[in-house]
Amino acid sequence: MTTDKGIDKRKKKILVVEDEEDVLSLICLHLNSQGFETIGAKEGMEALRIARKELPDLIVLDLMIPEFSGLDVCKYLKKDPDTLSIPIVILTAKSDPSDRILGLELGADDYIAKPFSPRELILRIQSILRRRLEDNPLAEQIQQEDGIRLDPIDKVAYFKKKKIELTPIEFRLLSTLVEREGAVQSREQLLKEVWGYDKTVDTRTIDTHIRRLRDKLGRASQYLRTVRGIGYRFKKTN
Repeated sequence: MTTDKGIDKRKKKILVVEDEEDVLSLICLHLNSQGFETIGAKEGMEALRIARKELPDLIVLDLMIPEFSGLDVCKYLKKDPDTLSIPIVILTAKSDPSDRILGLELGADDYIAKPFSPRELILRIQSILRRRLEDNPLAEQIQQEDGIRLDPIDKVAYFKKKKIELTPIEFRLLSTLVEREGAVQSREQLLKEVWGYDKTVDTRTIDTHIRRLRDKLGRASQYLRTVRGIGYRFKKTN
């Protein structure tokens, strides 16, 4: 468990994507010594599968890996609504400025060239996690509206002390509605805010997720109000 100031105390999960066994072991060893939980992957497809299943707090990504390149992995992760917010640190022997620029353009948070200092890698990871925590508008306090609590750190919801397991998309959807309590949110607004779409797509996506969200919320689903012909809003009972 890291004690670095500004990083929450929950043990952070780091996915390390590296095809060289000795380098992978070295990175995991140093991260584990700092209290991080690590998962290793040696190939692009394996990295995508693990990232989507485990939803790590951060990914350390080599560019020159089998199957999909690191750049392709980065591209796919940043297109997937469930993984687009996971920070990525590219760690590679490719030090050409064009590779660095492309990696950052694809959404990577940092780019470190090999050979590297394990201590520098850890410091950069801690800096990224700290910055994301500080930039999170929900991080200062847990939202609470009529018995519903949203924990922005663990990405879970509670209703009257009962834990409600949500997918990352469901959590972002509920958080967006709770943040704007009382305000009607159109389906188009929610697609843009939650899914990151810049143009109108099939708005039935919203309806499907709202239906699943209501099923999980149980009695708390009464707070999710449908505004016919427009969208949804989070509204207190009275």
